[in-house]
Amino acid sequence: MKNADRIVENYREKIVQSVCDLIRIRSVKSEEMPGKPFGEGINQALEHILKEADSLGFKTENASGYAGHADFGDGEETLGVLVHLDVVPEGEDWSYPPYGGEIHEGHIYGRGAIDNKGPAVASLYAMKALKDAGVNPKRKIRLIFGTDEESGWKDLDYYFQHYPKPDLGFSPDASFPVIHGEKGIQIFKLVQGMATDDKPIQLVRLEGGNAPNMVPDRCEIELSMAENVKQMLGNDLEEFVKKTGYELSMEPSGEHMLIKAKGISAHGSRPQKGKNAISHLLLFLAQCPGLNESLKKFAVFYKDKIGLEVNGESIGCGFQDEVSGKLVFNVGRIQASSESLQLTVNTRSPITLTADEVFGGIKKELAGNDMKLEIDEVIDPLYVPEDDELVRQLMDVYREVTGDMESRPITIGGGTYARALPKAVAFGALFPGQDELAHQKNECIAIEDLMKMTVIYAKALFALTT
Repeated sequence: MKNADRIVENYREKIVQSVCDLIRIRSVKSEEMPGKPFGEGINQALEHILKEADSLGFKTENASGYAGHADFGDGEETLGVLVHLDVVPEGEDWSYPPYGGEIHEGHIYGRGAIDNKGPAVASLYAMKALKDAGVNPKRKIRLIFGTDEESGWKDLDYYFQHYPKPDLGFSPDASFPVIHGEKGIQIFKLVQGMATDDKPIQLVRLEGGNAPNMVPDRCEIELSMAENVKQMLGNDLEEFVKKTGYELSMEPSGEHMLIKAKGISAHGSRPQKGKNAISHLLLFLAQCPGLNESLKKFAVFYKDKIGLEVNGESIGCGFQDEVSGKLVFNVGRIQASSESLQLTVNTRSPITLTADEVFGGIKKELAGNDMKLEIDEVIDPLYVPEDDELVRQLMDVYREVTGDMESRPITIGGGTYARALPKAVAFGALFPGQDELAHQKNECIAIEDLMKMTVIYAKALFALTT
């Protein structure tokens, strides 16, 4: 498709505006409403993009608010492009408004810019480029807009109960060049009962984190104690901060004391890129004298079995393989009261490993503790061989547009919608060497990268359907 660059460039202003408009919709999962299974914001984003796709001349359908699609062409086989419109919560400390859709120094800022609203718009206008070029694809192209990618994939569960799965496809929700393997994903809770006792410091509440697949940038604990204990606790905290450099602070909260930990958010598949506020706070509690025994026991367990590790070595799941490397272990959320404590963990396991092996290793380390492992979600790994035609065609397109002849297909710890199809891979949208800003503050996308990926996707659609 030789004229893809020119056609895409003609839509530059519309593409940029479309991304900005989508970012301004806070499409974080919220309370279910009639016809809006994932809340008002997500439904608004879905209706917005379907209206735009319809205005560009595509046949669209809304799958009862769970998802939607835009079709181009006919054909017995279908090529699916799977994107998502939901986003994780914004977190804190943004330089620009997280839902402002503002442009600064050639970048569009906002939650969802790269994950996944920018690539979603790029995919839509890539399809438009084929339409404008008069391409008659041999395979139908179906751009599927998901709405629950960040929280459990109930969108696709519903969608594929009512619509057939595309025969093959890709998801522009990771990195270039081609992601031919994705690790298995497990989300689970470690649950422990809590009880009050006669210790001078008692738990009122403990909470931190925004989602299992985010490194938590905040955590706070509210404690009750006698007045004479507050000064001692403050001194202990001050010494701990000097020793570790962690960002912890203490302040009054009515009759109680509030300890706050501040970290740096990152995607749960790359916890080493962030600073886990939950870990920092629990490491302080593990060495804190006078603490409630139940809480102290859990904090010490955390220090010994999790700590600052991101590969699960001490908790019995430090696995790895040659295909995809080490298991990734991310503590994403914590909630506790005087009755119970729940720690939510997101692991990304090597492609050749089963979820049962991951859980089996952890359960061995839990032996002797009054702690339970509760499984929330298990997603199987994805693997498409490097020499598969789908991988080869996408690699050819990527090399043609970028001139990058050195990069090879890779495997990742992230999980994309590609797993939902019989044969699919993740394809973009982050270019090699760029910082991963998904799930982090100041998420953004460079306008020139947005335009380049649109050209790549246009050529990829052409190569896979003609």
